[in-house]
Amino acid sequence: MDEQKRPRKPLLFYYAITLGIVMLLNMFLFPGLLKSEVTQVDYGTFLRQVESGKVKTVEIQDSQIGFVIEENGEEKLFVTGKMDDPGLVERLYKSGAEFSKVIPKEVSPLLNFILTWIVPIGIFILLGRLITNKFQKSMGGNALSLGKSNAKIYVHAQTGKTFTDVAGQDEAKEALEEIVDFLHNPKKYAEIGARIPKGALLVGPPGTGKTLLAQAVAGEAQVPFFSISGSEFVEMFVGMGAARVRDLFKQAQAKAPCIIFIDEIDTIGKTRTAGGLGGNDEREQTLNQLLTEMDGFQSDKGLVILAATNRPEILDKALLRPGRFDRRIPVELPDLAGREAVLNVHAKNVKLGPNIDFNAIARATSGASGADLANVINEAALLAVKLGRKRVLQSDLEESVEVVIAGYQRKNAVLSDKDKLTIAYHEIGHALVAAKLENTAPVHKITIVPRTSGALGYTMQLEETEQVLLSREQVMEKIVVLLGGRAAEETALKTITSGASNDIEQATKLARAIVTRFGMSEEFDMMSLETVNNPYLGGDTSLLVSADTASKIDEVILGIIKGAHGKALEILKENKDTLHRLAKHLFEKETINGEEFTALISQPQ
Repeated sequence: MDEQKRPRKPLLFYYAITLGIVMLLNMFLFPGLLKSEVTQVDYGTFLRQVESGKVKTVEIQDSQIGFVIEENGEEKLFVTGKMDDPGLVERLYKSGAEFSKVIPKEVSPLLNFILTWIVPIGIFILLGRLITNKFQKSMGGNALSLGKSNAKIYVHAQTGKTFTDVAGQDEAKEALEEIVDFLHNPKKYAEIGARIPKGALLVGPPGTGKTLLAQAVAGEAQVPFFSISGSEFVEMFVGMGAARVRDLFKQAQAKAPCIIFIDEIDTIGKTRTAGGLGGNDEREQTLNQLLTEMDGFQSDKGLVILAATNRPEILDKALLRPGRFDRRIPVELPDLAGREAVLNVHAKNVKLGPNIDFNAIARATSGASGADLANVINEAALLAVKLGRKRVLQSDLEESVEVVIAGYQRKNAVLSDKDKLTIAYHEIGHALVAAKLENTAPVHKITIVPRTSGALGYTMQLEETEQVLLSREQVMEKIVVLLGGRAAEETALKTITSGASNDIEQATKLARAIVTRFGMSEEFDMMSLETVNNPYLGGDTSLLVSADTASKIDEVILGIIKGAHGKALEILKENKDTLHRLAKHLFEKETINGEEFTALISQPQ
């Protein structure tokens, strides 16, 4: 395990250490060295040496007298204190020694002022700036401008985005075109007495292009674009979030017409409850200031607020009322045609091979967001480079879909023949049950090659058309197909393994939805038993029933599971020979495509 790097010491720390060392040397080391070269004597000794003629040179200073004596061919330096001796000059003259007095240098008044006042003040200012900068970095911002907005400002030439860069969101683009038209021609709306919406809230799952849509609106309207995240308003200092909101709107009004985009507005726009921290809560103050600012400007000035969130259910009601965020624009996951359009947009700058079928890729990626589809294109390009090709082929795109869904192939995974055969029976069980039912999607691919996601194999089905509504028969048959893998193990191998754990989980979720959300059970008819929490973030659910009713729900769900399990067993027992033949073929080839699977089923026994 790598040790965590220690934070670097500030420059001021090393400066203080160096200054301390120099001071210690001046106090102890240097005086000692000088002391060893200069000998201090009394004034009488000095006079006796002068009278004996041994003194060669004398230098008279303000407080002491230095003199040099030559002994045995060596010159030695002596020093003594200066006395009030008027006859000293005459004695020195008679002895023949060279003597002089040091002339003190006169310091310029300007230089004296600079050294006395300017230099110390400059040093203190420098040290103060160093300490202030260190404090600012540790606090994550500018301590002297904490109320300033950190919004990124783009002019229209820098956003580089238009509606042509956004695909699969035709409804959202249509709803935003009015805002673009207003920013171009505000007088047209003012003449008829119409008011453009002050704000539009983009709502949808992650990766659907909410931020991209906001940038496209700014690019189409060719106006400045202020972009900021909701988390940037929240600071450790109380009141700083509100100050940043004020500063943001002040800057925006100065550059109107323009667009303010607040990403992840749920960070500051959460509903205010009595159980919170009260009126002094920083988040609540920031929200209150945002509400005030949205009421304080006129939409005819050309200031439009766009915001994005994937948690609209927790936003404060005051934020969503007309006059603030007037419009709520859904940015949902793209449908089949939308996914195909998104793939074409992201493939513009990618060199493609012949006969690329994006429709097949779109059908294989049901429920994928725009970001997922962009990742599919990028993974295909990376795979083509890895294989030494200059262009992306259809096989690269199909493999990239599997990489995004199930992970990379585990080429070094070693499975025993027994486990490999069990997995083959399991996957053929899914595919065979799907082929024998009427309301299921055709099988596209069956493989027993392990993937990094933990899947030891999988069966891929592709719908011919986009499924908007599911009938009870379709949902029930989905459950039967999911349980076909375990049923195949029981039928062919007379045993069960842990490989069906994910199938069981998905089948149970569908069976629960039949009872609690879809209203498809006879026992509870169309009674609402469950509510969905965070529909755009996983769709977790909560039961709205008593404990007794919850127990009855579990009994009904168990009955659905048992019925589907029994039907899967019945289908496989009727086609037992086909099950053995297909499993053996898959065991040997490891991967079968849809056409090959259909041909194998059609062969006579």
